[in-house]
Amino acid sequence: MRTDQHSLSKGSTFDGPHQPNATPDDEAAPPAKPAPLLYTPAAAAGRLTIGESWLRRKAGQRLIPCTFVGKHLRFTEDDLRAIVAAGRRGPSNRDQSTRPGHRRRSRR
Repeated sequence: MRTDQHSLSKGSTFDGPHQPNATPDDEAAPPAKPAPLLYTPAAAAGRLTIGESWLRRKAGQRLIPCTFVGKHLRFTEDDLRAIVAAGRRGPSNRDQSTRPGHRRRSRR
């Protein structure tokens, strides 16, 4: 593509490199910020929408995956995914009226 004075004088304008699939929204959107390599306990708790104290306690007991950089507790994206996967529960098929500690009332 020629961008010299001669090619511009024919009524065409030069708007930069041609991007066939670009839309006006693509140009206006800021570049995506990459996810951090490691999350602090506060940032990880925020992403999981749980309490930081719960996260620190479970990590200290080594009950959830975590990473220590020296003495500093951190969480990777994989750690957060594993925490969510470990907490996932399927549907319960148990009859709710026979929960432990609850008696079923009999009708007389």
